[in-house]
Amino acid sequence: MIILASGSPRRRELLAQLNLDFKVQAWEIDETPLFHELPFVYVERLALQKAATALTHLGPEAVVIAADTSVAIDGQIFGKPATLDEALHMWQQLVGRTHEVWSGVAVGRQGAEPLSCTVKTLVTMATVDNATLMRYWHTGEPLGKSGGYALQGQAAAFIPKIEGSYTNVVGLPLAETLQLLIKVGAISQLF
Repeated sequence: MIILASGSPRRRELLAQLNLDFKVQAWEIDETPLFHELPFVYVERLALQKAATALTHLGPEAVVIAADTSVAIDGQIFGKPATLDEALHMWQQLVGRTHEVWSGVAVGRQGAEPLSCTVKTLVTMATVDNATLMRYWHTGEPLGKSGGYALQGQAAAFIPKIEGSYTNVVGLPLAETLQLLIKVGAISQLF
């Protein structure tokens, strides 16, 4: 049995595209970055911590997929904005520039250390005026999204270029996740 240890509807939708039989169950962990923690270290640490937490609550037959995705620019990790002010602060750093989207993925089962990887995608955000960003905020879409935007949603209009994995930016790099599932023996082939 495959368990997606995430409450993210985007991760659930991405994994569902692969026709895998899985269930969703999420556990809360502290997602505070450590002092001077690099973005790729941060997302992998959280993915591994989520996987380890899930495995302590599940039976021996379970295979866990856990992930974390964050936006970073100039070494600064952006979480999910809870207020308009937080979103505006993030967007002021992102508009007109290229930033990184990092995901850490961990796949594991009982009795073995989870396997993990990190994936980086470069995302270029166009120059967008504050009035447009304010209207975007009021759509509700930025809530619960790292960096305060959803590439798969209305914010696609702000993103003229990505370099790397699209599914990584949405929240779960599928190619890398499948490779980890194969390595832990959860599936034997892609299709």
